Amino acid sequence: MTKQNVVLSDVKSGLAITVAVSNSSLFSAAVQKPLTAPGGYITISRSKLLKKLETGGVTEGRINAWVESMRASSPTRIRPTPSSTQNRDEGSWMLKHPSALNMFEEITNASKGKQIVMFLDYDGTLSPIVEDPDRAFMSESMRRAVKDVAKYFPTAIVSGRCRDKVYSFVRLAELYYAGSHGMDIKGPTKSYRNKKRNQPVLFQPANEFLPMIDEVYKALLEKTKSTPGAKVENNRFCVSVHFRCVDEKSWTELAEQVRSVLKEYPKLRLTQGRKVLEIRPTIKWDKGKALEFLLESLGFANCNNVLPLYIGDDRTDEDAFKVLRNRGQGFGILVSKVAKETKASYTLQEPSEVMDFLHRLVEWKRMSARGHSRV
Repeated sequence: MTKQNVVLSDVKSGLAITVAVSNSSLFSAAVQKPLTAPGGYITISRSKLLKKLETGGVTEGRINAWVESMRASSPTRIRPTPSSTQNRDEGSWMLKHPSALNMFEEITNASKGKQIVMFLDYDGTLSPIVEDPDRAFMSESMRRAVKDVAKYFPTAIVSGRCRDKVYSFVRLAELYYAGSHGMDIKGPTKSYRNKKRNQPVLFQPANEFLPMIDEVYKALLEKTKSTPGAKVENNRFCVSVHFRCVDEKSWTELAEQVRSVLKEYPKLRLTQGRKVLEIRPTIKWDKGKALEFLLESLGFANCNNVLPLYIGDDRTDEDAFKVLRNRGQGFGILVSKVAKETKASYTLQEPSEVMDFLHRLVEWKRMSARGHSRV
């Protein structure tokens, strides 16, 4: 397979490095020609409901679909008492997506002779979901768990947050960080595979959208200020409109405000997470592409000796789960207390279980190392 050099640059610092990558469609679509043809654009959603969220030709019915989807993404809403049928359905779902803690030995057995690479979402995975996104702090015990994992396995945080913001929460320099749903990637100065590298991996495939994103952020700040509880966050390569603290009666109004701004920007698209509307560039890039890019940067492109593990709780993490399914390599682990459609192989219920899983992984690695040292 031929290799080509891709220059990855940071507009602010002027830093630029060259990374050798395979001559694959992954980079030709996302780096060389990010905006050339409709075929290079990503669809807004996989489900029929979210397909209604496209901004072109928005009607009242489509606004209603937005609100309907906003309700569907609100796990904290009061749920009716489950019927026996619902209980059976959840039991069937757990059989298809068992606990990663219960199936820990199965996961470690699959890693024999392979290098585990860990990918972690932030909100709802390493920290609890909170009303104020600026206060989504991770605990010191979770930070220690992630730090210990990174001693044994290359580890990346993949978040919809601005990269600098998520770094300010995690504060571990030895990790890779992929912010803005993977559109802003930076690695540690000393990479796992190449201890002598003096410059970190840096990749920003949507740089040309920065002025547009800033415009939309300012417009949404102004447009949504009349809606109590709405919070607009500039995540550099995407804009997030949080409605966690907005009265449900005002969701239609908020959706209309977002629509009125977004309709002026056909090169941006709307996606949705847990009580957040997100405006992103229409380039073929997401958390799944970020996972592939990081594996390639670590030297694991087209390798059989790697086992990626991706833990996340959000709809946007499904892109990464889908990549792992399609590769037939590695496992997605969904963090959720409720049954939902997912491409993940396993589940964990909440961040405390994520921490337990990380602790067990580190202890397993330590025990394995001791066993090898005795031979």
